[in-house]
Amino acid sequence: MRQLWKLFYTFAKIGVCTFGGGYAMLPMLQREVVNHQKWATEDELMDYFAIGQCTPGVIAVNTATFIGYKKRGVLGAACATAGVIFPSLVIVMVIAAFLQVFAQLAVVQQAFGGIRVVVGVLILNAVKSLWKKSVVNGFCAAIAAASFVISGFFSVSPIILVVAGILLGLILMVVHAKKDGKGAQPK
Repeated sequence: MRQLWKLFYTFAKIGVCTFGGGYAMLPMLQREVVNHQKWATEDELMDYFAIGQCTPGVIAVNTATFIGYKKRGVLGAACATAGVIFPSLVIVMVIAAFLQVFAQLAVVQQAFGGIRVVVGVLILNAVKSLWKKSVVNGFCAAIAAASFVISGFFSVSPIILVVAGILLGLILMVVHAKKDGKGAQPK
Protein backbone atom coordinates (compact mmCIF):
# COMPACT_ATOMS: atom_id res chain seq x y z
CA MET A 1 0.00 0.00 0.00
CA ARG A 2 2.85 2.36 0.84
CA GLN A 3 4.47 1.92 -2.55
CA LEU A 4 1.13 2.55 -4.28
CA TRP A 5 0.80 5.83 -2.39
CA LYS A 6 4.40 6.70 -3.32
CA LEU A 7 3.63 6.06 -7.00
CA PHE A 8 0.55 8.27 -6.80
CA TYR A 9 2.32 11.04 -4.88
CA THR A 10 5.45 11.07 -7.06
CA PHE A 11 3.47 11.28 -10.27
CA ALA A 12 1.11 13.85 -8.75
CA LYS A 13 4.14 16.07 -8.07
CA ILE A 14 5.07 15.71 -11.73
CA GLY A 15 1.48 16.30 -12.79
CA VAL A 16 1.32 19.61 -10.93
CA CYS A 17 3.83 21.00 -13.45
CA THR A 18 1.72 20.18 -16.47
CA PHE A 19 2.16 23.47 -18.30
CA GLY A 20 3.40 22.55 -21.74
CA GLY A 21 2.12 19.00 -21.76
CA GLY A 22 4.06 15.77 -21.80
CA TYR A 23 7.26 17.04 -23.38
CA ALA A 24 7.71 19.69 -20.72
CA MET A 25 7.39 16.91 -18.14
CA LEU A 26 10.22 14.82 -19.58
CA PRO A 27 12.99 16.44 -17.52
CA MET A 28 10.87 16.10 -14.36
CA LEU A 29 10.10 12.46 -15.16
CA GLN A 30 13.79 11.76 -15.62
CA ARG A 31 14.74 13.49 -12.36
CA GLU A 32 12.06 11.77 -10.28
CA VAL A 33 11.92 8.31 -11.88
CA VAL A 34 15.61 7.77 -12.66
CA ASN A 35 17.56 9.98 -10.26
CA HIS A 36 15.42 10.15 -7.11
CA GLN A 37 13.25 7.02 -7.01
CA LYS A 38 15.50 4.79 -9.16
CA TRP A 39 12.41 3.08 -10.59
CA ALA A 40 13.97 2.89 -14.05
CA THR A 41 17.29 3.39 -15.76
CA GLU A 42 17.80 6.18 -18.29
CA ASP A 43 17.66 3.62 -21.10
CA GLU A 44 14.39 2.17 -19.80
CA LEU A 45 12.91 5.65 -19.49
CA MET A 46 13.95 6.40 -23.08
CA ASP A 47 12.16 3.21 -24.15
CA TYR A 48 9.07 4.26 -22.18
CA PHE A 49 9.16 7.68 -23.87
CA ALA A 50 9.46 6.06 -27.29
CA ILE A 51 6.63 3.60 -26.66
CA GLY A 52 4.57 6.30 -24.94
CA GLN A 53 4.92 8.48 -28.02
CA CYS A 54 3.71 5.66 -30.29
CA THR A 55 0.65 4.80 -28.22
CA PRO A 56 -2.52 6.88 -27.90
CA GLY A 57 -2.53 9.43 -25.13
CA VAL A 58 -0.19 11.88 -23.46
CA ILE A 59 3.43 10.76 -23.16
CA ALA A 60 3.62 11.55 -19.43
CA VAL A 61 0.46 9.55 -18.71
CA ASN A 62 1.69 6.62 -20.78
CA THR A 63 5.10 6.72 -19.08
CA ALA A 64 3.47 6.83 -15.64
CA THR A 65 1.36 3.83 -16.60
CA PHE A 66 4.41 1.85 -17.77
CA ILE A 67 6.42 2.64 -14.64
CA GLY A 68 3.51 1.95 -12.30
CA TYR A 69 2.96 -1.39 -14.03
CA LYS A 70 6.65 -2.24 -13.74
CA LYS A 71 6.62 -1.52 -10.00
CA ARG A 72 3.25 -2.94 -8.88
CA GLY A 73 1.37 -4.39 -11.83
CA VAL A 74 -2.09 -3.20 -12.81
CA LEU A 75 -2.76 -1.52 -9.45
CA GLY A 76 0.56 0.33 -9.67
CA ALA A 77 -0.26 1.44 -13.20
CA ALA A 78 -3.63 2.75 -12.04
CA CYS A 79 -2.11 4.65 -9.08
CA ALA A 80 0.70 6.22 -11.13
CA THR A 81 -1.71 7.18 -13.91
CA ALA A 82 -4.21 8.64 -11.45
CA GLY A 83 -1.39 10.56 -9.79
CA VAL A 84 -0.18 12.20 -12.98
CA ILE A 85 -3.66 13.19 -14.20
CA PHE A 86 -5.22 14.27 -10.89
CA PRO A 87 -3.44 17.65 -10.62
CA SER A 88 -4.20 18.41 -14.27
CA LEU A 89 -7.86 17.67 -13.73
CA VAL A 90 -8.04 19.98 -10.72
CA ILE A 91 -6.01 22.75 -12.42
CA VAL A 92 -8.10 22.63 -15.60
CA MET A 93 -11.35 22.75 -13.65
CA VAL A 94 -10.17 25.79 -11.66
CA ILE A 95 -8.86 27.57 -14.75
CA ALA A 96 -12.06 26.82 -16.68
CA ALA A 97 -14.13 28.27 -13.87
CA PHE A 98 -12.21 31.56 -13.79
CA LEU A 99 -10.57 31.96 -17.21
CA GLN A 100 -13.45 33.83 -18.84
CA VAL A 101 -13.40 36.39 -16.04
CA PHE A 102 -9.64 37.01 -16.05
CA ALA A 103 -8.48 36.12 -19.58
CA GLN A 104 -8.59 39.70 -20.86
CA LEU A 105 -6.43 41.12 -18.05
CA ALA A 106 -3.00 42.19 -19.26
CA VAL A 107 -1.27 40.54 -16.30
CA VAL A 108 -2.88 37.17 -17.15
CA GLN A 109 -1.89 37.48 -20.81
CA GLN A 110 1.68 38.34 -19.81
CA ALA A 111 1.79 35.41 -17.39
CA PHE A 112 0.71 32.99 -20.12
CA GLY A 113 3.30 34.52 -22.45
CA GLY A 114 6.00 33.84 -19.85
CA ILE A 115 4.75 30.31 -19.31
CA ARG A 116 4.95 29.61 -23.06
CA VAL A 117 8.59 30.72 -23.16
CA VAL A 118 9.55 28.56 -20.19
CA VAL A 119 7.72 25.57 -21.64
CA GLY A 120 9.66 26.05 -24.89
CA VAL A 121 12.93 25.90 -22.93
CA LEU A 122 11.79 22.78 -21.05
CA ILE A 123 10.94 21.10 -24.34
CA LEU A 124 14.35 22.05 -25.79
CA ASN A 125 16.05 20.54 -22.72
CA ALA A 126 14.06 17.34 -23.18
CA VAL A 127 15.03 17.24 -26.86
CA LYS A 128 18.69 17.72 -25.93
CA SER A 129 18.54 14.86 -23.43
CA LEU A 130 16.70 12.57 -25.87
CA TRP A 131 19.15 13.53 -28.64
CA LYS A 132 22.19 12.54 -26.57
CA LYS A 133 20.74 9.11 -25.83
CA SER A 134 19.17 8.44 -29.23
CA VAL A 135 21.52 9.82 -31.87
CA VAL A 136 24.48 7.55 -31.25
CA ASN A 137 25.91 7.28 -34.77
CA GLY A 138 25.70 8.72 -38.25
CA PHE A 139 22.84 6.44 -39.28
CA CYS A 140 20.73 7.66 -36.35
CA ALA A 141 21.68 11.28 -37.16
CA ALA A 142 20.51 10.74 -40.75
CA ILE A 143 17.19 9.30 -39.53
CA ALA A 144 16.77 12.27 -37.17
CA ALA A 145 17.56 14.81 -39.90
CA ALA A 146 15.24 13.13 -42.40
CA SER A 147 12.45 12.93 -39.81
CA PHE A 148 12.90 16.61 -38.95
CA VAL A 149 12.74 17.68 -42.60
CA ILE A 150 9.81 15.42 -43.44
CA SER A 151 7.76 16.42 -40.40
CA GLY A 152 8.64 20.09 -40.74
CA PHE A 153 8.00 20.61 -44.44
CA PHE A 154 5.56 17.90 -45.49
CA SER A 155 2.20 16.75 -44.17
CA VAL A 156 3.35 13.28 -43.17
CA SER A 157 1.66 11.53 -40.28
CA PRO A 158 3.89 11.03 -37.22
CA ILE A 159 2.78 7.39 -37.27
CA ILE A 160 4.47 6.93 -40.63
CA LEU A 161 7.65 8.51 -39.28
CA VAL A 162 7.64 6.24 -36.22
CA VAL A 163 7.03 3.12 -38.31
CA ALA A 164 9.77 4.19 -40.73
CA GLY A 165 12.12 4.71 -37.77
CA ILE A 166 11.31 1.24 -36.47
CA LEU A 167 11.95 -0.32 -39.87
CA LEU A 168 15.21 1.57 -40.37
CA GLY A 169 16.36 0.57 -36.88
CA LEU A 170 15.59 -3.08 -37.64
CA ILE A 171 17.45 -2.83 -40.96
CA LEU A 172 20.45 -1.37 -39.14
CA MET A 173 20.33 -4.24 -36.64
CA VAL A 174 20.24 -6.86 -39.42
CA VAL A 175 23.08 -5.17 -41.31
CA HIS A 176 25.23 -5.07 -38.17
CA ALA A 177 24.39 -8.68 -37.33
CA LYS A 178 25.41 -9.85 -40.80
CA LYS A 179 28.53 -7.71 -40.72
CA ASP A 180 29.53 -9.20 -37.37
CA GLY A 181 28.74 -12.72 -38.60
CA LYS A 182 25.86 -13.14 -36.16
CA GLY A 183 23.10 -13.15 -38.77
CA ALA A 184 20.80 -16.08 -39.27
CA GLN A 185 22.56 -18.96 -40.98
CA PRO A 186 20.81 -20.51 -44.01
CA LYS A 187 19.52 -24.03 -43.45
